Parts: sequence; C-alpha cells; structure tokens
Amino acid sequence: MFGLDDMIANLSDGTAFGIVMAVAVLLGLRHATDPDHLAAVTTVTAGGSGHGGARQSARLGLAWGGGHALTLFAFGLPIVLFAAFLPGRIQQGAETLVGLVIIALAIWLLARWRRGHFNPANGNTGNDARTPRQAFGVGLLHGVGGSAGVGAILLATIDNRALAVAGLVVLAAFTAVSMTLLTTGLGATLARRPVQRSLARAIPALGVVSLGFGAWYALGALELAPYYF
Repeated sequence: MFGLDDMIANLSDGTAFGIVMAVAVLLGLRHATDPDHLAAVTTVTAGGSGHGGARQSARLGLAWGGGHALTLFAFGLPIVLFAAFLPGRIQQGAETLVGLVIIALAIWLLARWRRGHFNPANGNTGNDARTPRQAFGVGLLHGVGGSAGVGAILLATIDNRALAVAGLVVLAAFTAVSMTLLTTGLGATLARRPVQRSLARAIPALGVVSLGFGAWYALGALELAPYYF
C-alpha cells in the first residue's frame, strides 16, 4: 500500500536470516492495515458488537487472519519457489471478488441495523453476528487477492528459496496475528457502553462507506476506476 511494502522489503539484503525474518514480521503486521482489510474487518467487528465484546472479536480476528494466512501461503508458495504467478485474469477476478465480499459485508451490516440489532432498547444482542467459521471463509477469499503482490516482494528480495519459504510462513503467521490484534482492539472499543449508545447512529454511515469502498475496489480491479493499492 502506497509503497510501504517496498520500503519495508528494501530493509532486507535477502541473505541474513534474522533480517529476512524481521522484514517478514513487519510485512505481516502491516498487511492487516490495507484499506480493503480495514473495511472488511471493521464491518465484521461492528456487526458482532455487543455479542462477546473483545473476546468474540478476537475469535473472529483469529479466524479471519487464519483463513487469510492459509490462502496467502498456498498461493504465495509457488510464486516464491517457481515464480509461478496467477494468470492476470484470475488475479483480476480475485481482486474483484474481494470488492464484492466487502459489498456483501456492508449490506449484511446495514440489514442488521435495519432490523434493530443495534438499538439499545432491543438489548443489542447480536444473535446473528458472524461466526468464526464464516470469518475464516471470508479470510480465505480475501487472501487470494493479495497473495501475488506479497509473493512478488519476497521473490524480489530473497535469493535463497528455503529462506524465502521460511519468510513466507512468518509473514502469513504475523498477518494472522495483526488481524487478531486489530479486531480485538476494535471489539474492545465497540463494547464500551458510551460507544454502544452511539453505535446505532454510526452504523448506517459505516455501512454506506464500506459499500461505496467495496464498489470502488471491485471497479478498480476491473480497470473501470482508478486503483491505488
């Protein structure tokens, strides 16, 4: 995003094990801050607020990050080992799918708001909030879109294939860690009573913004709108 991955990758000389691992950790931690990840994770976490708070958000984040990490590793491995990138059309389709997932999550959030699930008078129960299994599935889909770029960075900076694979494992693991931390912090914030009291008013804006972002992201992947990431 905005050249940050390249800047981090350039910190490595591609040969020293410790430096490569440190760079992989930094790339993994930063990966969760991509705008598409933030939009999707925020929508999921907000949708589950009031149902377990930080603990439930941590479970969702771990499941999300685990699914994302699994796909990232599966698609990144052939890139690292054989420079076997996904065909352009498939990669474009994967990125478009990420946008569609964000749109679906935004619609789901707005639908729950419309049914009154964020109204304190209704107890804000969150009974139909996303489950870890669903979050894992969304993470799997999300991981396909970003796997090629991450793999390309590792491929460009690490000559030793075994070291590159180790770096990919660490990167995938810390992507899951960063997503867990992100959702836990967000869930803890949303679980606070002052925040919950105003959540019903904020949810429509969050849903609409996420919906617009998902539409733009999908159109950008299809080269029908400017694409910056």
